[in-house]
Amino acid sequence: MNSTVTTEPMLARWIFSARPLLLMLFALLTLFLGHRMTQVVPDASFDKMVPTSHPYIAKFLQHRDDLSGLGNAIRVAVETTEEDIFSAEFMGVLQQVNDDVFFLPGVDRSGLKSIWTPNVRWNEVTEQGLAGGTVIPDGYDGSQASLDRLKQNVLKSGQVGALVANNFKSAIIYAPLSDVDPNTGEKLNYQQFSSKVEQLIRDKYQSPTIKIHVTGFAIVVGELINGAGQVAMFFAAAVIITLVLLYLYCRCIKSSVVALLCSLVAVIWQLGILNLLGYGLDPYSMLVPFLVFAIGVSHGVQLVNAIVHEVMSGKHRFDAAKAAFVSLYVAGLTALVSDGIGFITLMVIDIQVIQDLAVAASIGVAAIILTNLVLLPLLISYLGVSHRAVDRLQRQEESSQSFWRGIAQFSRRPMALVSLGIMVLLFAVAWVGKQGLIMGDLDAGAPELRADSRYNQDNAFMVANYSASTDRFVVMVETADDYCVSYETLNLIDRFQWHMENVPGVQSVISISKIAKYSISALNEGSLKWMALSRNQYVLNQATSSKAVPPGMINGACSLVPVIVYLDDHKAQTLTRVVDAAQQFAADNNNERVAFELAAGNAGIEAATNIVIEKAQYQMLAWVYGVVSLLCFITFRSLRTVVCIILPLALTSLLCQALMAWVGIGIKVATLPVIALGVGIGVDYGIYIYAKLTACMKQGMALSDAYFSALKTTGKAVAFTGITLAIGVGTWVLSPIKFQADMGVLLTFMFLWNMVGALVFLPALTWLLNRNLGQEARLATQSNPA
Repeated sequence: MNSTVTTEPMLARWIFSARPLLLMLFALLTLFLGHRMTQVVPDASFDKMVPTSHPYIAKFLQHRDDLSGLGNAIRVAVETTEEDIFSAEFMGVLQQVNDDVFFLPGVDRSGLKSIWTPNVRWNEVTEQGLAGGTVIPDGYDGSQASLDRLKQNVLKSGQVGALVANNFKSAIIYAPLSDVDPNTGEKLNYQQFSSKVEQLIRDKYQSPTIKIHVTGFAIVVGELINGAGQVAMFFAAAVIITLVLLYLYCRCIKSSVVALLCSLVAVIWQLGILNLLGYGLDPYSMLVPFLVFAIGVSHGVQLVNAIVHEVMSGKHRFDAAKAAFVSLYVAGLTALVSDGIGFITLMVIDIQVIQDLAVAASIGVAAIILTNLVLLPLLISYLGVSHRAVDRLQRQEESSQSFWRGIAQFSRRPMALVSLGIMVLLFAVAWVGKQGLIMGDLDAGAPELRADSRYNQDNAFMVANYSASTDRFVVMVETADDYCVSYETLNLIDRFQWHMENVPGVQSVISISKIAKYSISALNEGSLKWMALSRNQYVLNQATSSKAVPPGMINGACSLVPVIVYLDDHKAQTLTRVVDAAQQFAADNNNERVAFELAAGNAGIEAATNIVIEKAQYQMLAWVYGVVSLLCFITFRSLRTVVCIILPLALTSLLCQALMAWVGIGIKVATLPVIALGVGIGVDYGIYIYAKLTACMKQGMALSDAYFSALKTTGKAVAFTGITLAIGVGTWVLSPIKFQADMGVLLTFMFLWNMVGALVFLPALTWLLNRNLGQEARLATQSNPA
């Protein structure tokens, strides 16, 4: 404790004696990092969204080359508003769209599929034997005769409901994507790719008779990145709202602008440093700059409030700024270090996009330590605060005495008991409410976007018009080389297929076993009696030859067979049922020759992500609260103090989870970090109030008087900050991007409840656990006067 007392004035003397030099360094650094900020670009990758070390994803990546088209892909549906697709005009457009998609940078051309590609074939049994060919007939010329042949080929191909709509009014071009742009050799830029799809496909071919529908991860990311302008608009609105409310709060335009400016400088530094480190800004991290701004405002308001109080006591602006810095330095630094290390704990989640978010948030908090704890008081030491602000503060403190006296009653026995009772009740309600919280998506399509967004409308079109779902869960059957079409393997796959077809939420299952049975039937004049697996290996070899099996159903070494499970949707409940069923079958039937391994396909990847998030959320919370608790203990040297600060934060976290369950927001990559970020912002409130409270109690004040004194200064700033930031993010509910609207709901709730916890529950807990703090401090001082 003595070292703190002696170190703080020395640090303050050094900082304030070097004001010109420091301000010049701040200006130069801001200009440099501001230039680097302008070079920050959106950065999104399919691989960054998945937990690459999870066994499911590791297995998928191991076989990625053999599973072309079962990972990241887009679907382009070309719809006619006229009779059906079997017209020369429509087929001409479909061919052109197919060719243009083929040449899009990033498309894995070997896996492209449509009725215009040679890898889509038809087969039939005739009196002469098996017949087949490409769906587009040889010599196709657009004549009525060739169109009639085309229609027959489509019906024989088995692609109705898959690549051709059930009502024959649209057809799909399926394009798997690579993460590398072949033109540049760099990772695929999803914003540019999405823009090319819009320009070269949708805008080029959409007409009164043709409609284009596109789905896929790349398109979702493109829409989110294109929505960055709307995110920036809401950010600007929040900045303006904050400035107006700051001025109304302190009636000093100079200090209001300085507080806002220092918070914006922190954001500039954050984005500039990210660019220097080689990071971009992922669509799921676009809200982090606002969180940094919010934390900066929180600390800035505390400093401005303290400076005005020091000026009110008669100090010159230089001495007032210095005194405010000394009084808040330890509390502010503790809170910000807690924020930064708490955010870094997100690194325990093995999903790169969340780890990048952790880095971005931590860099922003580190910037705030300099911009708001150092730069702000230095600027105000030159500019000062207006006399109007001081006069208003005096009048306000006189007029609001009764209000703050009322709040201070929560530090006395009757109201403290009421507050604690309410707190216990809220813990119980939150615990029960959070039981309905779901891991993963709760809605079909892309939950990050509004239900009426173009993407979700396109997805709804696909679901309504095609039998083959866009949600595919792929189980990889591994065997020894040349053993994939043995009777043992095919029989196990057949049993697995029947097992999965009876799981609720599964539409259909496609496997080599089903194809082999159809082939054996076809080889025996189409007799249904022969639609079964033969124990004769020669028969099985013929039934699974390259002519009978579509590409991608067996790898070259005949050691891998994908079983594709089509799902009704990718909602969390559906994925859980499918994963449980597949794992149970694998556990019961895997042997040294045949192994069923999970999982590929977009639904398999999402299932793995949900599993990682479900496990990681508890690790994350444990690390966040552990780090914050440790830093609070180091600062205040009291476990009881840690409990007083942490319990209100824990209540807010539980209530936030209950709110997510109630409004239908699942825990996933986009929402998981919010809880940790909310803890980081909320701990600032508790630390500032408790630091002021204990300082007053150590001066000999009783708890209620000390809390009243804290409320008039720090508590008032906390209340203002919580309400101001809640209003700023509350505007996000109007965003056309549902992801941002959801974050607006959650952050508004957390800002307000963290404020309530610090103002109402913290003093009640202090009364219960630490009411004799002042007496203990005096006795300690008497026993150790040095």
